[in-house]
Amino acid sequence: MAAGNHTTVTEFILAGLTDKPEFQLPLFLFFLGAYVVTVVGNLGMITRIVLSSHLHTPMYYFLSSLSFIDLCYSTVITPKMLVNFVTEKNTISYPECLTQLYIIIFFILSECHMLGVMAYDRYVAICNPLLYRVTMSYQVCSRLVVEVYMMGLISATAHTGCMLRVVFCKAKIINHYFCDVLPVLELSCSSTYINVVVILCFSAFNTLAPTLTVLGSYASIIASILRISYTEGRSKAFRTCSSHILAITIFYGSAAFMYLQPSSVSSMDQSKVSPLFYTIIVPMLNPLIYSLRNKDVKVALNKIIEKRLFC
Repeated sequence: MAAGNHTTVTEFILAGLTDKPEFQLPLFLFFLGAYVVTVVGNLGMITRIVLSSHLHTPMYYFLSSLSFIDLCYSTVITPKMLVNFVTEKNTISYPECLTQLYIIIFFILSECHMLGVMAYDRYVAICNPLLYRVTMSYQVCSRLVVEVYMMGLISATAHTGCMLRVVFCKAKIINHYFCDVLPVLELSCSSTYINVVVILCFSAFNTLAPTLTVLGSYASIIASILRISYTEGRSKAFRTCSSHILAITIFYGSAAFMYLQPSSVSSMDQSKVSPLFYTIIVPMLNPLIYSLRNKDVKVALNKIIEKRLFC
């Protein structure tokens, strides 16, 4: 990692969300509560789907995978962020920083593609209901989930591998609450041209592929719904997609706000706020969105509670 007369940086300091003491305790309590809700909500969602036989369908198979992804990257980010609120200096070693970077990229990009797969699943269910069980067989669903994780794995390996060639000298304060690609590259004292090219290429692919899948799927879904003659059928179809549309809007909206705003408008301090939505808020809201707006999940939860009370 060192080159020439440069001093090797063995650890970084995470600046956190704010350096104002009066905000430390309220923010700590808020994010601690958000993390508890995230863990309970996503573990509860996975448990409900596993224990309820009538939820063993492709849609809930993908939903359990989404909950697993949310739980994992939230656990990688939030506990370390909470430490920053109660310690004077939140340090993270160079290997730990790269490991956190790798895991976060892997799960965040996996979620991007998982949302696209879930949109395709809704397209098949609404537009080709008679062929749904054949088209979305267990083998097809398993292959789609493996491909989703492969997309995240390849992207995380590429980004982290390029980060290994970057030299860090004197600056070691990361102006963020976790090791994200751009804030870490800000500290580089060597050329980051290759890193920027890799970021642009993978960002274009990982944005366009799921976005086009989502837009194409929902364009076909809307066209199919408009052809339904009776009102009850239309409302039922819309209810089937409403939870997924809401989850997509929050996730992609917050990511787009961060990465697509002009450089003249954005700053490192501003860029701390947008990631809060897709790293902290989205993992907390997803199980709530799918639980409160999904009749099958409510029924499954009631059955599990009744069974426990009876036992």
